[in-house]
Amino acid sequence: MSARRPSGKQQDRRRKITELVMAEGTMRIDDLVETVGASAMTVYRDLADLESQGLVHRNRGYVSAASSLLYEAASEYRLQQNTSEKEEIAQAAAELIEPGQALVLDDSTTGVYLARLLPERAPLTVVTNHRGVFGELAGASGISLICVGGDYLPWADAFVGGMALDALRNLRVDLAIMSVSAVTDGICCYPQQEMVQIKKAMLASARRRVLYVDHTKFRRRALHAVAPVEDFDVVIVDSRTTSADIEVLRDRGARVEQAGNARSAVPSTKGAGRA
Repeated sequence: MSARRPSGKQQDRRRKITELVMAEGTMRIDDLVETVGASAMTVYRDLADLESQGLVHRNRGYVSAASSLLYEAASEYRLQQNTSEKEEIAQAAAELIEPGQALVLDDSTTGVYLARLLPERAPLTVVTNHRGVFGELAGASGISLICVGGDYLPWADAFVGGMALDALRNLRVDLAIMSVSAVTDGICCYPQQEMVQIKKAMLASARRRVLYVDHTKFRRRALHAVAPVEDFDVVIVDSRTTSADIEVLRDRGARVEQAGNARSAVPSTKGAGRA
């Protein structure tokens, strides 16, 4: 039997707990109980759920944020973070899509925001391994929808594994649009190898490649490399991304488009990553 979905109040409380722990790094659970204002039993239940999602670790009365090198936050949590930035870069990505194209979207929660804009670009064929994207587009007029199945990862709300890889390797699309957990020295990275394989297969299936990342990705680190930024035809960043971070991308040869200032974006003099 599937677990019951947490109520809105539970989700808000767990989101607050996660934000507090991530801000502090490590906290005494007793202090967390006092700050949240819920019973100790309730907070311990919340922490058990957050730990199962790979967001926190508990040890001898303390709770710590999970290492971003090894874990990606649960999809449900990520969906509520940096929403204005996600909307901004999703809108910029939507402007690159033409009616009649086939595109593949990965497990990134920004894809959910992009999916909400796609009916305006119909007709389209959309391939995805993310249930959130699928849910947004199921039944949408003018959208031919292909869900890549396989082994289901609850924390990602997405499918991975051999079946998913085989399906992607047999597809050819016009456009792959994706995000990553971190961009370090111009290298796109992600914590889990199984999702890295999916992202690489998506890139290999596409004629053109688009990366969209908000400014927080440049302050994070993750374990596995997906691709260098110059392998993408366009890199979309949000309006809060610093000029220094943009310059690193351009120095590697990436064509960078800053959302909110898209038309003034200047490609690197070294050229775009792919023809």
